[in-house]
Amino acid sequence: MSGTGTDRLARLLALVPYLQARPGALISEVAADHGVSERQLRDDLQLLFVCGLPGYGPGDLIDMSLDDDTVTLTYHAELDRPLRLTADEALALIVALRALGETPGVDGAAVGRALAKVESAAGEAGRSAQRVAITGGYEDTGLAARVRGALERGRALRIVYYTAGRDATSERVIDPMRMLVVDGRAYLEAWCRRAEAVRMFRLDRIDELTELAEPSVPARGVGAADGGFRLADGAVFEPPADSPLVTLRVGLGSRWVTEYYPCEDVRAEPGGTWLVTLKASDLEWARRIVMGLGEDAEVVGPPDLVELVRSEARAALAAYSV
Repeated sequence: MSGTGTDRLARLLALVPYLQARPGALISEVAADHGVSERQLRDDLQLLFVCGLPGYGPGDLIDMSLDDDTVTLTYHAELDRPLRLTADEALALIVALRALGETPGVDGAAVGRALAKVESAAGEAGRSAQRVAITGGYEDTGLAARVRGALERGRALRIVYYTAGRDATSERVIDPMRMLVVDGRAYLEAWCRRAEAVRMFRLDRIDELTELAEPSVPARGVGAADGGFRLADGAVFEPPADSPLVTLRVGLGSRWVTEYYPCEDVRAEPGGTWLVTLKASDLEWARRIVMGLGEDAEVVGPPDLVELVRSEARAALAAYSV
């Protein structure tokens, strides 16, 4: 059985109005919507067959038409009203909708309409949620609003940006193209005049931002998501084809790099190590990653990176000897 008895009871009560509104629903879709396997759903439906009104005879019990692929509810035994949200559930939903409404790229009007309906139905829980402040995000600084304003007005921006891979700060002029959110972080995709290419800038790494009077004019023929950026699988940065290829041998504690960075190849080796090949934005970035992994990683190639890491390790050992 999926979950506790309480979980199953709540699911059974939710299934009746759900099926009432969806005659001929696909078993696979119903199971997916309720977060259970198809086998568990069929067990739940068999249990519903023996539930209903006192008397428990013909005309009292829930009835349905169930075949290999679909299910249709034919009698709901007066259990067709959806469950009401608890106060905690309503509060969580309202706060989540308010946060979603402030997310770049989201239809704020649609979220606003949904939020108004939930707040009205929630009563006191809705009034309590109005007093909850959403903090700790990129909106706190007002930077996202300024970037959106520049996008709407079609203006270029001058920014001071911190690049974590090189541990360096630079000033550059960019032509904004779009804002997006990936894994809870806000990004600005723009044409960078300094790099003469599309770049993705994390908003929380923009130290200063000035809107210029000149229009934003990305390079001709360049559109959003060009220049080596992809979002389909959640990855924000995919290095260009001419980026240096780096091969590392990593232990169990460093396998996380294969999930965090796009990899060209990952091979398991005898003894539990993995041979990982990935593209780096530059060798200095790769050096920083390898030094952070410590003794759990070994550089296999390229030779220039091997020498960079060796020199860094020697300098560190020399500092300890002093």
